[in-house]
Amino acid sequence: MSTSVRVKLSALMFLQYFVWGAWSVTMGTWLGATLHFSGQEIGLAFGTTAVAAMVSPFFVGMIADRFFATEKLLAALHLVGAAILFWASTQTAFGSFYAVLLLYALCYMPTLALSNAISFRQMQDPSREFPPIRVLGTIGWIVAGLFIGTLGLEATAVPMQLAAAGSLVLGLFCLALPHTPPAKVATRVTARDVLGLDALRLLRDRSFAIFVIGSFLICIPLQFYYTFTNPFLNEIGVTNAAGKMTLGQMSEIGFMLVMPLFFRRLGVKYMLLVGMAAWTTRYLLFAAGNTGSLVWMLYAGILLHGVCYDFFFVTGQIYVDQRAPGDLRAAAQGLIAFVTLGVGMFIGSLVSGRVVDAFLLSAEPPSHAWDQIWVVPAAGAAGVLVLFALFFKPRSAEAPLGVSGAAALSER
Repeated sequence: MSTSVRVKLSALMFLQYFVWGAWSVTMGTWLGATLHFSGQEIGLAFGTTAVAAMVSPFFVGMIADRFFATEKLLAALHLVGAAILFWASTQTAFGSFYAVLLLYALCYMPTLALSNAISFRQMQDPSREFPPIRVLGTIGWIVAGLFIGTLGLEATAVPMQLAAAGSLVLGLFCLALPHTPPAKVATRVTARDVLGLDALRLLRDRSFAIFVIGSFLICIPLQFYYTFTNPFLNEIGVTNAAGKMTLGQMSEIGFMLVMPLFFRRLGVKYMLLVGMAAWTTRYLLFAAGNTGSLVWMLYAGILLHGVCYDFFFVTGQIYVDQRAPGDLRAAAQGLIAFVTLGVGMFIGSLVSGRVVDAFLLSAEPPSHAWDQIWVVPAAGAAGVLVLFALFFKPRSAEAPLGVSGAAALSER
């Protein structure tokens, strides 16, 4: 891969995740504090990406891979998405906002797989070449959070408009990416292929079935963090909350680098258990922390993101790659993505919104019993942890095949 292509792909990743980080992290604060949406409505708004995650495999697998050059499709989706996202920033009623945001999510979510695909097509050794490029996406997310938090824009529509501007720039930039023609012009792709239904036979293995069920269940309490951490921090008076939340992405980079060491020492089962324990610990720290003498608990909860994400999601993707036969690996990864990022996160968006509403103390200004709210996902994550500890028993012969490509699987 030439230097110019490497630079272009790095810029693609930076902008791809800058856009997502710019609008999603602080959206809950804007919707709650400024537009006075309920917790359930905020949860539903964040659930639009989960709905789109369930739909996008059909789009990518059955349409994008067969009929369009990837760089042109990326350009079209981001340019159309820019207009839709700006439109969403002008909505003040929940019904119209939800409809427009869902339309945007349907444009954006397919671009995650497409940006990875166009990168892989340019590489001879993706496991070695992709991680240094993909890490620019995490840096883009960090830059967006620092910029928005430093300028104090969290409770406004400006972050969404900034993301729309970034999407416009990204759409135009995609036209300069290497030409990548359709990969499956002559192949017939079915819904069964896209959803990975052939991988269902792997569920005959008890440990794999427990892994799938646990992955689905853990995503329900996980959605509390993605949806309500920024509103929580702003409500209790943390300054530059969006900027401080980027500490989580910084720790994600650090823990990704040390994952090979932990794999050798712990193995798959205990890596997954540590990840689940980190989610439980994070929520308990949020429940007990404050902006006074216990502010360190809030920082610790944010910094645990590296363990929470890498040790569960990335480890889980590696486990799937280990367990699935060669002809079912893509199908198995598709099934797990559908179950977790799609169904699990969508149910989590519904549950988290209802729980937050149940502990509302006052509507204007918004005030919640956050110490009680965070106990709910902590208990949920702990329950899944117990399930895994008791029933997940991977075969001792299933040693990790290597984690050099782990970062390639990370999407957030």
